[in-house]
Amino acid sequence: MLRDDIDAIVEHSARKLLQISSPPVRYWLMTQVMDKEKNAALLQQTLQECSTYRPKLKLLEKLRPDGTWPIPRQRKLAEDAGRGPPYGYTYVAMLRNLYALLQYRTDRSEGHVSASLERLLSWQSEAGYIPGPWTDAVPLPHYNGFALHDLLRFGMERDRRVRRLTDWLLSMQRADGGWNIPYLMDVYYLPEYRGMRSREFFEFIRDADKTKFDLRRFDHIPSCVWSTMQVVWGMVESSKLAESDEVRRGAEFFLNRFFKKNYHTSFYSTEKHWTRLKYPLNFGSGLVALDILTRLGYGPDDARMDRPIRWLISARAVDGFWYQSQRPNADSDQWITLIALRILYRYSRLF
Repeated sequence: MLRDDIDAIVEHSARKLLQISSPPVRYWLMTQVMDKEKNAALLQQTLQECSTYRPKLKLLEKLRPDGTWPIPRQRKLAEDAGRGPPYGYTYVAMLRNLYALLQYRTDRSEGHVSASLERLLSWQSEAGYIPGPWTDAVPLPHYNGFALHDLLRFGMERDRRVRRLTDWLLSMQRADGGWNIPYLMDVYYLPEYRGMRSREFFEFIRDADKTKFDLRRFDHIPSCVWSTMQVVWGMVESSKLAESDEVRRGAEFFLNRFFKKNYHTSFYSTEKHWTRLKYPLNFGSGLVALDILTRLGYGPDDARMDRPIRWLISARAVDGFWYQSQRPNADSDQWITLIALRILYRYSRLF
């Protein structure tokens, strides 16, 4: 694929997206793809529209002083019947809504955003990770990668608690450069536990003496593609971490497995997941992978990037947009198209 061909695609689709996009999509399009000057009249107008963008204001209005959002009744009943936050949907809703507010250009000084970030960090364990949301038996690196993404983008990199979270994630990186869900994606494969249902295994491992399990024994088992991708997705928001060997090794792990099945059946095992265009980005896909990789400088000089870039271009519809499904969703499809254009723009600049 020639640079001129990619540039033509970006120019055509960006021009069309600019005409129909919501204020936040338009802002990121102009700043990340179209190179608009900061003092450009249209960009300044768009910034003003972002500040009064109704979906943003609604999220801020619903955000309570304790840093949480209301959740659906059935999810609330289930959460209350268990251990309560961070185990349950309250934590998930906070991560997703904070991410949406970031996309809508929200500062942590607005509304109760700061309280929400503090609430997340109030759940931090002694080890440094944030437990939950769906089990108290093992820590989940991919959710911690999501939390790190939000915290870093809200400007909290220097907070000692965020550094502890980062240190814990780095301590969990495996020999192959990736991450997995500890115990579920290693100990669970031992013959004596293989016959257990996952719920039964979680009950067992919650109270087990974990010191008797040497997780290094399982280095022959590949890490989880999607856990790895979500951890790296969080880490690249730190300029320091983005340049680290640890992040590079994580990126290499999922680049080398692009379009392949995940080894672990407990987390998106099918190779079809790579080509599902989804928004938001919090559970990984080929779109997320390429967004991370091009941000890290992977371009045409790396032969492994050619097939994924060709796939992304082939997923573009005849009208110049990228769609989540055959049932258009105006909001998600705009964001997906923006991200696809951002990837192609970066890739072209690397020729």
